[in-house]
Amino acid sequence: MGKNKYIFVVSMVVALGGFLMGFDASVISGVNRFIEIEFDLSKIELGWAVASLTLTATLSMLVAGPLSDKIGRKRVLSIAAILYTISAIGSALAPSFIVLVIARMIGGLGVGASLIIAPMYIAEMAPPKIRGSLVSINQLNIVLGISVAFFTNYMVLQLGQSDMAWAQALQFDTYNWRWMLGLETIPAVLYFIGLFFVPNSPRWLIMKEEYDYALSILSKINPKETAQEVFSAVKKSFEAEKDLKKRTLTDLFKPALKLVLLVGVVIGILQQITGINAVFFYAPMIFEQTGIGTDASFVQAILVGLTNLVFTVLAILFIDKVGRKPLLIFGVSGIALCMFLLSYEFNNATYTLQPDTVTELPAEINQQQLSAMVGTVYDNDLDYKRALSETLGEDVAQTYESQLITTAADINATLILICILGFVASFAISLGPIMWVLFSEIFPNYIRGLAISFVGVINSAISFGVQLVFPWELANFGSSLTFLIYGVFAAAGLLFIIFVVPETKGKSLEELEIYLAK
Repeated sequence: MGKNKYIFVVSMVVALGGFLMGFDASVISGVNRFIEIEFDLSKIELGWAVASLTLTATLSMLVAGPLSDKIGRKRVLSIAAILYTISAIGSALAPSFIVLVIARMIGGLGVGASLIIAPMYIAEMAPPKIRGSLVSINQLNIVLGISVAFFTNYMVLQLGQSDMAWAQALQFDTYNWRWMLGLETIPAVLYFIGLFFVPNSPRWLIMKEEYDYALSILSKINPKETAQEVFSAVKKSFEAEKDLKKRTLTDLFKPALKLVLLVGVVIGILQQITGINAVFFYAPMIFEQTGIGTDASFVQAILVGLTNLVFTVLAILFIDKVGRKPLLIFGVSGIALCMFLLSYEFNNATYTLQPDTVTELPAEINQQQLSAMVGTVYDNDLDYKRALSETLGEDVAQTYESQLITTAADINATLILICILGFVASFAISLGPIMWVLFSEIFPNYIRGLAISFVGVINSAISFGVQLVFPWELANFGSSLTFLIYGVFAAAGLLFIIFVVPETKGKSLEELEIYLAK
């Protein structure tokens, strides 16, 4: 096997953790509507069902980096695979909301570990010239997982409506959301098996003074002379720190790391505060606000996944040619523009019930009660939903919200779709893959595990907050103001990227350490 082919295969196996993370995160988007009704959840409880995974992912990040320094990157990833498997089975069989949340939180432990350790492992294995592309494979697998989750959610939904005997026997209709969650068991088991066939990180082996093993691995991914040079440089880097005291969190705040820590923290916040996981975790819910209906909203969610996939591939192709910073500037500019356009279009939407369309609503909705609302023009989604709750009762209004919005909405659904897809494309070619590439590059060898854990925790904590409050935001702020807030954060982040973020392409990790952490 050629050297590039070998490192590519190893990277693909390790990055399967990214696939599981993406699947685990976005599969909940198709489950939301069903568990909200089945478990009679409030908007905050629904947000908790989604965000609970990210909460434990945040806690996992606190220990995953330091733990990987002790027992190895590979072993931590194997533990993550086991946690994913337990979570998938537990979520699918959950008899109550509490059990579902506990199962999701177990999966979050795996998410937190794989999210920071997989790109770290790949960066420590990869030659500098292709390191950006290889680390981005992890993000590619994340978006593959997201895309597959959107697709399998739609597939389960369609099988639930099918008259095929085998689909009815497996009760896809009755247990639709359970099937959506349980399918993750398959890739989780495959990940655990695949990790038996990848080596330990050579830089971790050098840190543990297993020099012969480390050199043999470096020789598989580099020409012989280059392998020896890399080995010597890494060994020298660790030996320079060998006699120093054990690294603690306070070491991150020393003047030498001021720039890299600032970049890590701000980019970590920016990646989530612009609302990407609001889209991935609640895509069908967002599209239902445009009045296209449940089935169509699931189809459009698939388009989100495919767009994410295509532009992540483009990022991988360009990241080592164009560089990290130009892609960030281009992508974050697109994010800000799309969010401002979304806010503008939702602000222009109106909602009116017409006599002929009311008769087409489900029989469970009391049309006589709705007669008082017929012909009234509501200037925003908040007023319309409030009137529905007062007229029909909160339970009925929530259960049939999709049909009631479809009946009344006057909004440019096509423009909304284009803006959402544009936002996802902009994210996928910039903040999505490049954040983790930067994290794996800018921090010095001696503190990389701790540093990535620290900024990863911040990133995950922001993600948790966004996921938790998004249903509440839609219910209390409305769609227009919610997306406007995300756009303002993106515009502020763009200025930081232009004036502060350094370019890291083409340099070895040891060169970057000298350049950035003086």
